[in-house]
Amino acid sequence: MNGLELATPLALALLPAPLLLRFLRGRAAGGGLPLPETIRHRLGAGAASGGLRLSWRAIASTLAWIGIVIALAGPRVAGAVAALPATGRDIMLALDLSGSMTKTDFELGGVAASRLAVLKHFGAELIRRRAGDRIGLVVFAETAFAAAPLSFDLRAVSATLEEMEIGLVGRSTAIGEGLGLALKRLSDSAAPSRLVILLSDGANNAGVSEPGAVAELARDMGVKIFTIGLGVNDTVANPDDTDAVDFVALQHIAEIGGGAAFRARTGAELDAATRAIESLIAGPTPAPPTIVYRELWIYPGAVAFLAAMALALATRERR
Repeated sequence: MNGLELATPLALALLPAPLLLRFLRGRAAGGGLPLPETIRHRLGAGAASGGLRLSWRAIASTLAWIGIVIALAGPRVAGAVAALPATGRDIMLALDLSGSMTKTDFELGGVAASRLAVLKHFGAELIRRRAGDRIGLVVFAETAFAAAPLSFDLRAVSATLEEMEIGLVGRSTAIGEGLGLALKRLSDSAAPSRLVILLSDGANNAGVSEPGAVAELARDMGVKIFTIGLGVNDTVANPDDTDAVDFVALQHIAEIGGGAAFRARTGAELDAATRAIESLIAGPTPAPPTIVYRELWIYPGAVAFLAAMALALATRERR
């Protein structure tokens, strides 16, 4: 347990405000007409007879003001470091939602399935296995869209992935835009380990961001990039297939980003690719310590409230 500290110490500068206000009002009143001697004598006698009451009210007012200011300053005591199950790792998933993801050339449970269905199935499994990591989700096609912010709530991120549909962000493939948005989401992260898992089933044919240049930016930021090429055909062996994956480009992105590239021609290979990436990033990275504070503002706040109530009751009785 550490010592007492203030969350907003500058609030204490408000303490002399009533004295300053009284001084300024006194100076403003000093320029008025002088009172006759008889009136001043009567006022002085009245003040003397009510001196005790005035003194009590002044004390209560002072206590109320001091309590308010101290409460605003936010007194607190720092407790022990919270034992959070955090790995210190932030992962952004950048997933292709282009029109070719509707192609049914995979199997799931022995039944023909679209690329999107296979991605949702194994992607959700990957997310649920990453307890302790913060996971975020970006989807891209003609444009990119941040579907889920970085979060420890893996169930919510997984549910968001399973709700994704083709057409939300167009039907082309802007790999550079998706990767760039994933990096933007990681730019404010203070996690010791940050990485992007990029999955695409096509070639970059939309957007203004060149994937290689974005990968260089990731390298400069210290963000690793792992890529997965989804689909049976690739642009080298099948140059006329408009739905073929540009695996050469994905390898280039991963190489620049300091990660690795994987091919996934089947659901089993996609599962193996995600598990291989997990093995490469295995091992907890010490997370930044999270300090839990015991807030104490309620105590001076209570003093201020009681003093104000006493003043209110006294004023009511006086009437």
